[in-house]
Amino acid sequence: MYKKFNFCLLLFLGGGLSLQAQQNTSAKVEALIGKMTLEEKVGQMAQITLDVIGKGNDRFTSAEPFSLDKQAMEKALLKYKLGSVLNTSNNRARTPAVWFDIISQIQKTAMKNKGIPVIYGIDAIHGETYTAGATMFPQQIGQAASFNRQLVHRAAEITAYETRASSIPWAFSPLLDLGADPRFPRQWESFGEDPYLIAQMGVQAVKGLEGEHNDVGNPIRVASSVKHFLGYQVPVSGKDRTPAFISDQALREYHLPPFKAAIDAGAKTIMVNSGLINGVPVHANPKILTDLLKKELGFKGLVVTDWGDIENLYQRDRVAKDNKDAVMIAINAGIDMSMVAYNYEPFCDDLIALVKEGKVSMERIDDAVRRILTLKFELNLFEKPVTNPKDYPEFGSKAFEDAAYQAAAESLTLLKNKDQVLPLKAGTKILVTGPNANSMRTLNGAWTYSWQGEKVEEFAAAYHTILKAMQDKAGKENVTYVPGVSYKMDGKYFEEYEDQLDAAVAAAANVDVVVLCLGENSYTETPGNLSDLYISELQTKLATRLAATGKKIVLVLNEGRPRVISKFEPQMAAVLQTYLPGNFGGIAIADVLFGKVNPSGRLPYTYPQFPNALFTYYHKPSESRSTTEGVYNYDADYNPQYVFGQGMSYTTFAYSPIKLSSDVLKAGENLTVSVEVSNTGKVAGKESVLLFSSDLVATLISPDAKRLRGFDKIELQPGETKTVTFQLSPQDLSFAQADGKRITEAGEFSLQISNQKVNFNYAP
Repeated sequence: MYKKFNFCLLLFLGGGLSLQAQQNTSAKVEALIGKMTLEEKVGQMAQITLDVIGKGNDRFTSAEPFSLDKQAMEKALLKYKLGSVLNTSNNRARTPAVWFDIISQIQKTAMKNKGIPVIYGIDAIHGETYTAGATMFPQQIGQAASFNRQLVHRAAEITAYETRASSIPWAFSPLLDLGADPRFPRQWESFGEDPYLIAQMGVQAVKGLEGEHNDVGNPIRVASSVKHFLGYQVPVSGKDRTPAFISDQALREYHLPPFKAAIDAGAKTIMVNSGLINGVPVHANPKILTDLLKKELGFKGLVVTDWGDIENLYQRDRVAKDNKDAVMIAINAGIDMSMVAYNYEPFCDDLIALVKEGKVSMERIDDAVRRILTLKFELNLFEKPVTNPKDYPEFGSKAFEDAAYQAAAESLTLLKNKDQVLPLKAGTKILVTGPNANSMRTLNGAWTYSWQGEKVEEFAAAYHTILKAMQDKAGKENVTYVPGVSYKMDGKYFEEYEDQLDAAVAAAANVDVVVLCLGENSYTETPGNLSDLYISELQTKLATRLAATGKKIVLVLNEGRPRVISKFEPQMAAVLQTYLPGNFGGIAIADVLFGKVNPSGRLPYTYPQFPNALFTYYHKPSESRSTTEGVYNYDADYNPQYVFGQGMSYTTFAYSPIKLSSDVLKAGENLTVSVEVSNTGKVAGKESVLLFSSDLVATLISPDAKRLRGFDKIELQPGETKTVTFQLSPQDLSFAQADGKRITEAGEFSLQISNQKVNFNYAP
């Protein structure tokens, strides 16, 4: 396992804020609000991107090397009194030293305004995205595949440390959207398709970023921003920022639980869904932002927009006639801070006018500013507005790298291993081919040193691609490399070209095994939209022609979403899903292929077999029914390529019958569920034990086929047996009714762990 890093000099004594500390903060906030002008309050509610105050030809780009424009900075921070800055300049990672210099100057200027510091925010997605030398972990989808809570917590903890080492106290992470649509260009940023899994991993991420007691004033912690509230990743079209239609029942059953768990865990800020739900832009929806989020869920933190989304209310969605109308709608709906990005003057000027006209109340302004200032006090920015990288000796350390490697190793998911072609034996002659074989960009994905990940090679040259790792592991003399297909790195993510494809096929004749590395180039958000879920035609051509040679092919998938591979999957001897494993993914992949690491990842989503057959594992019974009787006999073809939770090992595990503490669960009680797991193979292995429940009969709402209710990851030596225990409450078995209220109905339930099943009754 990875080595623990030494935080001794930086840790505060005790836990989170005491009641007295909270009262003191509240008193300070109220005193400051009482001294502030309307203009100062409104300024706190605006956030701009760094390029706006950088030297350059315009607000959208900055000169290199980057430097701050004193005049532009003073206008933004002193005249307009803006409260927040975000992002990097020119879409490029900076060193911790550069970050320290930039943010020190920003804070020195900002604090001339009644001593109020700026809060700086950054997209720290799988590590500190925009800091050179930061530790890059697997993207969230890979972290979810590990089914290891501790690894997710550790990744967030290290990310917080390295973000603070970059002088930044606010991370726009984690993403807790339901990643249930494989077409969506940000599925890989999610923890998968299951609400329980997302909630569990989301809590770990929040606690890793903020600390166990949300003591964000600790200089190794940051404020998290869980996103995107609510229902962002399931638009009808599958494309980014397009309309979704979600019933109240589905919203509460599948989308809300992860956010509620994060709020209950103390998450300090929330970012809002950029899209539309049932025709209404979420940024304009008080039922979601005020009634649900702030009142029902009791969220006391800061609600921030996504990039330019107040402007979108009139420029894109046409629910406002102009900017002023859009500002009124969004602020009254419950927005506290606008990620304006570029043109901050209209937001500030219009909001000031709206207050003077009585169209936005001073009470609403004070509520927003109270939330913003409270966070700044909690982050200790008034006392220490900038953290210095010199105080963070563990930045980019070997211990952090080991943690990233461990996360990558446990994320890798073996989906097929015909005739035990894996692990590969020493001395095996190998052809490594495919567009993802020799690319650090594809291993990391987007949000890595730049937004779309196009700058990865510039910053990650010292790390190992799959090819380099395979050469190191097998010996260069045993590895032949011919790309076959390559990405156009200066084009769109889906642009490819034949690159010695005939030569790659010919080279297969001289090897024992082909390691075929297919998938996607990096992308995120709207640039990552797709029109065909099948993996590309050129990659399909390469796979098909290689299969025709008769050689054993190990398919290594390196992709952000499950691209359909059914046209050639039957001809693959083994399939390893690697997701986007980060800078240490290449080494981890080679270690799995050669058996140094026993794979233990499991799919956090359902892998479709066809583009027109998209399911979640918790589908309704009508989606997988058997043939009916009579003349109108038909069935519903539930036909995924691989199922949620699927993942193989190089050893074998046996499960004992499930034991229950009782055959009847009663109200106010818990049901203890236990099972013995044995390693019946010849090598040590890690096993994720997944507990599913099925409600056999429900009233009106058709029950899901099954639902994940618990998971635990254990490690077993050959011949070793361990008992895994879960606790189930009646609330764990509840479901949202049509009116959104949750209920646990009396009746019979089924539990499943691996191949073991048992029934019990709930009798309140």
